Amino acid sequence: MQRVLSSLAAVLLLACVAGCTRRASDATPSPSSTTVYVARQVRTLDPERPRAEALAVRDGKVLATGTRDEVLAAAGGDARVVDLGDATVVPGLTDAHGHLAGLGRGLSSVMLVGASSREEALQRLGAAPPSAFQADWLIGHGWDQNDWPEKAFPTRAELDARWPSTPVALWRIDGHALWVNGEALRRARITRDTKDPEGGRILRGPDGEATGVLVDNAMDLVSAVIPPPTDEQLEAQLAAALARCAEGGMTGVHDAGMDLRTFHLLKRWDAEGRLPLRVYVMADGMGPDREAYLAMGPFQGNRLTLRAVKFSADGALGSRGAALHAPYSDEADHQGLLLLNPAEYEARVRAFLGRGFQVATHAIGDRANTLVVDTLLRVAGPEGVRAGRHRVEHAQVMRLEDIERLGANGFIASVQPTHATSDMPWAQARVGPERIRGAYAWQRLKAAGATLALGSDFPVERPDMLAGLYAARTRQDAAGQPPGGWLPDQRLGGQEALEGFTVGTAYAAFAEKVRGRLQPGMDADFVALSVDPVDAQPAELLTGQVRLTVVAGADVYRAPGR
Repeated sequence: MQRVLSSLAAVLLLACVAGCTRRASDATPSPSSTTVYVARQVRTLDPERPRAEALAVRDGKVLATGTRDEVLAAAGGDARVVDLGDATVVPGLTDAHGHLAGLGRGLSSVMLVGASSREEALQRLGAAPPSAFQADWLIGHGWDQNDWPEKAFPTRAELDARWPSTPVALWRIDGHALWVNGEALRRARITRDTKDPEGGRILRGPDGEATGVLVDNAMDLVSAVIPPPTDEQLEAQLAAALARCAEGGMTGVHDAGMDLRTFHLLKRWDAEGRLPLRVYVMADGMGPDREAYLAMGPFQGNRLTLRAVKFSADGALGSRGAALHAPYSDEADHQGLLLLNPAEYEARVRAFLGRGFQVATHAIGDRANTLVVDTLLRVAGPEGVRAGRHRVEHAQVMRLEDIERLGANGFIASVQPTHATSDMPWAQARVGPERIRGAYAWQRLKAAGATLALGSDFPVERPDMLAGLYAARTRQDAAGQPPGGWLPDQRLGGQEALEGFTVGTAYAAFAEKVRGRLQPGMDADFVALSVDPVDAQPAELLTGQVRLTVVAGADVYRAPGR
């Protein structure tokens, strides 16, 4: 996004993505032919036949699994055979919580993820490519003050010194805080007299002036004046995001809060046969598209499904926007933010339930999680919650009694393993030693009866399935720290982690009869990995590779040289 992502640049990116897709598909048979894939092992997750040597695919469905000889016999003499060597094949991996439009913007803007200091973030901005500008706005994503030596929020001063007349908008890694300069504040008409919006904070200095950091709903004041991407920009960004997901080992994505413009573009691509992955859409229930989604109702296409709505009950822990019952342990006069007041949240839940939507709610703090559980049980009742498979997105810090209620009443816990490993250096400082017992508590949620659907929350974290599987099994960083894992009793086993990205995500999308396992008659969605995600040493996942990603029997990603 710079001064304008030029038409030429957008076309080139689209051509690149399309070319990559064609190259992967060149080796794919016609939909009516039969292909047999042979590998070191196939983990089917079929309880009756959990392991196999081969699988056959016909018409986009699994025809057979079993030994090589069994599958070749079932496939017939004219079947094409693909030898995947020492790879392990697993059912299609689905990310239960990601943001395709956000990933696309992140890939085209200045990427600040991993910047170890404020100075490094500013250096990256100084080298911004043309694609990092949206109209004349400089856009960036991914800064995290917790990774900086001083741990303090940045201010407008550093940006004003370098960009006094160019508006700058930089999203924090969790998407719940925005760092802007004085020109951006001026265009948004934010002054010392501007009041904090409900569910938002304008951070201010001792003089009452805005410091340049806006938290949660306060970000909307600036977002409203940033020109939207052009059609060419949006298409290029989404094409790049989908290609990146396929490369990361995904056959499907649950998009957590899609805007209507993005939905209509993906709907067109789906109708044209151009949507490479399966996308399960949660409609944006927070923004101006809410009423249009309500009027439209659920939608079922080929690879595109709209069946859920996404609300946000609170903000994020890293920016102290997560709503807590008691004050933050490291900010004694602050309890976080509810982004919707309880009455408004309940009204929206009732409206979307009336149209047949599954309700998925972002809830990170324990007060937000209590609100979600209370509201859904009151409005839908225990049977309605179970039948509707209503979801708590993140379920990150919970009172132990709410974990029990969530599981006992059939909620889905949509959690992100890499959030735990990213947050572990500072999470306990936010909530203290008692509340941390109910934080990132995957085994407690599972023991209570909740279905775990695992995801990454990309672009907050990397769209990388192997990284998610590693974090789920170890609760360690890439250096193997801390020894034994952080709160190690909450680690998942290798089988549990794999099921969380396959069986769990299929159930969360009402698709367990057609996806999540490799059984005859089910969709031929699978991934070939260089490493066994269940039995290999967890550290091997860090250097493992996605060799092949297949959706409905068609290659959507093939590793170079394969």
